[in-house]
Amino acid sequence: MKIRRKQRETRTHAAKWLLLVAAAAFCFVAYQGVQGVLHVIDDWTSDLPSLSSTDAFNYAQESTMYAGDQSTLLAEFQLEKRDPLASADQVSPYVLKGTVDTEDVRFYEHTGVDLPGIARAVLVNLGGGALEGASTITQQLVRNTVLSEEANNISFERKIREAQLAVDMEKMYSKDEILLMYLNTINYGDGCYGIEAAAQNYFQVSALDLTLSQAAALVGIPQSPTYLNPKENPEACQERRNVVLDRMLTAGDITQEEHDAAQAVPLEEDLKLAPNAPAQGIYAYPYFTSYVRDLLTAEDNPYGLSYADLFEGGYTIYTSLDPALQEKAEAACEAQNDRMADELESSLVAIEPSTGYVKALVGGKDYFTDQFNIATQGGRPTGSSFKAFTLATAIEQGINPNTLIDCTNPLKLSNGDDLWNFGRINYGIRSIQRATAVSSNTGYFRLMEKVTPAATIDMAHRLGVTADFNPYPIITLGTDNTTPLDMASAYATFASGGVRHDPVAITKIIGKDGTVVYDAATDGNEPTRVISEEVAGAVTKTLRTVFESSEGTAYGQGPSNGQPVAGKTGTGQQFTDHWLVGYAPQLSCAAWIGDRNYESTDEDLKANDLWQDFMSRALEGTEVVPFPETKDPEYKNAFNTEQKEKYAKETQEEKDKELAAKAAAAVGLSLSDAASLLNGYDVSYTEEYSSSVAAGTVINQSVQNGKIVLVVSKGPKPVDPTPTPDPTPTPDPEPPPNLDPSPDPPPDGT
Repeated sequence: MKIRRKQRETRTHAAKWLLLVAAAAFCFVAYQGVQGVLHVIDDWTSDLPSLSSTDAFNYAQESTMYAGDQSTLLAEFQLEKRDPLASADQVSPYVLKGTVDTEDVRFYEHTGVDLPGIARAVLVNLGGGALEGASTITQQLVRNTVLSEEANNISFERKIREAQLAVDMEKMYSKDEILLMYLNTINYGDGCYGIEAAAQNYFQVSALDLTLSQAAALVGIPQSPTYLNPKENPEACQERRNVVLDRMLTAGDITQEEHDAAQAVPLEEDLKLAPNAPAQGIYAYPYFTSYVRDLLTAEDNPYGLSYADLFEGGYTIYTSLDPALQEKAEAACEAQNDRMADELESSLVAIEPSTGYVKALVGGKDYFTDQFNIATQGGRPTGSSFKAFTLATAIEQGINPNTLIDCTNPLKLSNGDDLWNFGRINYGIRSIQRATAVSSNTGYFRLMEKVTPAATIDMAHRLGVTADFNPYPIITLGTDNTTPLDMASAYATFASGGVRHDPVAITKIIGKDGTVVYDAATDGNEPTRVISEEVAGAVTKTLRTVFESSEGTAYGQGPSNGQPVAGKTGTGQQFTDHWLVGYAPQLSCAAWIGDRNYESTDEDLKANDLWQDFMSRALEGTEVVPFPETKDPEYKNAFNTEQKEKYAKETQEEKDKELAAKAAAAVGLSLSDAASLLNGYDVSYTEEYSSSVAAGTVINQSVQNGKIVLVVSKGPKPVDPTPTPDPTPTPDPEPPPNLDPSPDPPPDGT
């Protein structure tokens, strides 16, 4: 018996020891498990983002763009509608209370994570009730801001990171600060982030002035911003609004009367929807504004902004645009469009030569019909307006604009084709200056062959043209594409006396913190002298004849205030494009009209009226500014002498023909009338008897070595008189009119 008792006692003690060992082992495993979990949690939360700056909770601020007057709003660029508030005092108490009652009733009791709320949500969800979430307002704020990139990551790791950040946030900010940050960042549908943006969007009131029914409607939206958008689903939004009102009543924040009255208001009657934002955020002058937007978002741009910066960074952008000049450009283009067929349109760029500021820009008839910007994109064949660059090259190489050039028709090209002047007019041998005025194609082709295409392309690039060109003489006729922006900029270099100012459309950019991010005055390209003042002056003198010579292609079409101008017309092949690019000292303008689809137009169509209309509007009421006087460059190119010797005889013959035509008009006139007609010419006369022409009348004329010689009648030849002893004395005849040549040279029509 004793032996069996001893055995039982031994087994009992062994079982106790086994239980003790098992319990110890379990505790060890549990401890290790807890340590492992804590280690994992510590690892998950080791790289949490900083909460030290409230900028983390103020995403996607809109950037605004203004004209040069710094008040005309051109555009607002934003991914979201936001208008963050600075204080909870700017929010209706109904919003503050309703948000807490609906989203996180224990908000003022927990420390970032609501453990009882989590337990309640689990029980309700397991019991088959309506699904509930347990995220606090603080957790939602964290998820939608600093952890926004992880918001769609449904995992324990994200939940742990979110919870830790929520607890940390509650230690750094007060409850009221957290609630305001939440209200400034939460999604209220229709692109609205923040209570102020939502209030303005749906009811056109401030967040402070929301009524109870309006506030409840907004408080309910964040549960499902797309489905509960009152614009799209007013019935669903109203149903959710009533749930919010029920919870506010349960929480004791509104009375039964207030609850019932608010629920009785039909949501659709309560809504006062704000107008839709303009397309692409552009409020005014879309061709210019979109051009600036594209500059800001281009890769490797000099402004230091990216696409994301522009649409999220809260920048203020100031531009060079002059609203008054832009309105005049728009009006001139509209008037031109009204004068043309519907498929034709106009484009115009105006630049201030002294700064490069783009003052006005029109890229077509209707931006929202066709957003391709003719003023800045792709370019168009410039026609003869490109000849100005060939002219500048020739003058820089020492070729005098008075040098003779062959402008006869046709010119046989190397490929066997014939090149003709416009209208097949034979302009003969004339000066380069006069060839410019009439825009002789054959003359300028021959001049291009002399100065070389490579040198002319270099000149165009130095002056401000950015396009690439084929190195063939034919480019002097503007066969390659250039934008109106580049043409206005290049001609502005002539106007500035040879100093190139790159086009400036963006003058200053200010960050949301008030710091200057970009300033064209200090960060832009420095002005660069690209041709001498003398060369620029000589180009201007020659291009003035386009407007001032009676044979010029824009004769008499300068500004209405009498401002002297210089420039060049141009017509594309098949009459697809028509240009006038010209300048005064204070403004350069490129005007273009045509069919953007490269269809042929009327050959009589010209851009002259558009250019003149705009420049007259732009300079109306301003003082006339003379072009500066400049010395002539040194014209030492042997081409000058070679051409003079080559065409001396032909030139004299041409002059003799002109003189003969002028002198022919004197036949039949009295000597005094002939003298008046030929005043200024080198004239002499001889006399001879004529039985048919009265004395003192011009019988005939001839031209000898550049001098007009008139033959004047002495009347009938007298019969020999019979001698008489006392002849009657005859009075002396009156002296003939003075036909000494005037020191002024004969006019040449320029």
